[in-house]
Amino acid sequence: MPIDFPVPLAPEISANVRTALAEDVGPGDLTAALIPAGKPGRARVIAREAAILCGTAWVDECFRQLDPEVRVIWHAADGNRVSPDQLLCEIEGEARVLLTAERTALNFLQLLSGVATRTRHYADLVSGTRAQVVDTRKTLPGLRLAQKYAVRVGGGGNHRLALWDAILIKENHIMAAGSITAAVAAARRVAEKAGGRCRFIQVEVENLAELEEALEAAVPMVLLDNFELEMLRQAVALNQGRAVLEASGGVTEASLGAIAATGVDRISIGTLTKDVRALDLSMRFVM
Repeated sequence: MPIDFPVPLAPEISANVRTALAEDVGPGDLTAALIPAGKPGRARVIAREAAILCGTAWVDECFRQLDPEVRVIWHAADGNRVSPDQLLCEIEGEARVLLTAERTALNFLQLLSGVATRTRHYADLVSGTRAQVVDTRKTLPGLRLAQKYAVRVGGGGNHRLALWDAILIKENHIMAAGSITAAVAAARRVAEKAGGRCRFIQVEVENLAELEEALEAAVPMVLLDNFELEMLRQAVALNQGRAVLEASGGVTEASLGAIAATGVDRISIGTLTKDVRALDLSMRFVM
C-alpha cells in the first residue's frame, strides 16, 4: 500500500540521488573500470537483521540515473517487516554500473530503513493509547523529506516538514509579540496570506497558565514543553479536547509509555531522525 506523504517525493528522490552520486562517483569510478565494459552482472541485497524496509525508490533511482537498463526486482516493499538473511531484491545490469551504484544505493536503504525501524519500535511502545509518535526538524542536512517519509513508513507522523509549511509559536515569538494571544492573532494573519501552504498553527507552552491562554485563543495545536507527568495529566484534563496536545522534550524509550498514558495526542521525538543506526544490509554478486 502506498505511503501517504504531504508533498510529492519524486523530485526530492531524484535530487537526493543526483547529489549522492556526484559526491561518490565524481568524474568517474576508477575501480569499476577494472571490469570490462558491457560485462553483465547480477547481485542480491540481503537483510542481516530484523527491520522495517524503507528506501526502495531511492535504490531504484540510483541505478536508473547511471543506467536506465538496469533491472531491480524487489521481493519486499517499503513498510514490510524483514528478517535476517531475507532476500530484499535482485539487480541485473552492466557489472560496472552495479558496482558504482552499490554504496550509494545501500546508504539510502540502510539509513531510511534504520529510521523506519526505530520509528516502528517507538510506535509499538505507545500502541493501545491515543498518542501518535511524531518526528521533529532534527534531521540530516539535505535528507529532511527522505527521513520524514521513513518516519511515516515506520508508523509515525510528521511534525512540520520545514519552516515554510506550518507555524510553531515559541517563547521568543511570544515575547516579541507581547502575549500568546497576540502571537496567535498574528499567526492567523500570516497563515491567511500563505494560503494552503500553512498546514497548522501550534503554540509551545511551558506551564498550565500558558496552556489556558493558548486554549482561550482557540489555537488548534499546543506543544507541552518539558511537562512532568502530573502536569501532562492536568493539561489533558484542562484541555477537554479543545486542542491537539503534543508532549515534547526529554522523551526517552523508558518514559514514552508513561507519557502516552497521560492522554496526550502526540509525542515528538528528535531521536527518530537525529540518532540513527543504519540497518545492516549486504549486496553480493552472483555472477
